[in-house]
Amino acid sequence: MLDIFDTMNISASGMTAQRFRLDVISNNIANAETTRGENGEPYRRKTVVFSEVLRDALGKSQYNSIEDLNGVEVSRVAEDMRPFKMVYDPSHPDADGEGYVKMPNVNVMREMVDLIGAQRAYEANVSSINATKAFANAALRIGRG
Repeated sequence: MLDIFDTMNISASGMTAQRFRLDVISNNIANAETTRGENGEPYRRKTVVFSEVLRDALGKSQYNSIEDLNGVEVSRVAEDMRPFKMVYDPSHPDADGEGYVKMPNVNVMREMVDLIGAQRAYEANVSSINATKAFANAALRIGRG
């Protein structure tokens, strides 16, 4: 059976994961025009991959009930392997012989949608923690009755 602290820990892990996702999305937006990174290539969009945290991870390939779950974590940050955008700009210092520049594969509109989704997921976890605290306070008031 889940107790009040399990519920709060699960929501807190979701908040931590979504905060990390917000940071990655912000980094994507900040580098949407970066044509040359450390490797000489344009910036490549990054995505966050989450995985569930199982209470008893040893020997389990899947969970059997909600009580096996213990939150979520960032399992990795993956690079989006979609091709770079080619933009004609012969005056750009990174233009090739035909005047085309390889631009990052970041679509700012997609990133804004992802940003809103991450923000809403974060807020949902905050609401879950607040509801759990309200239930605990109500239970304490019953005992005082």
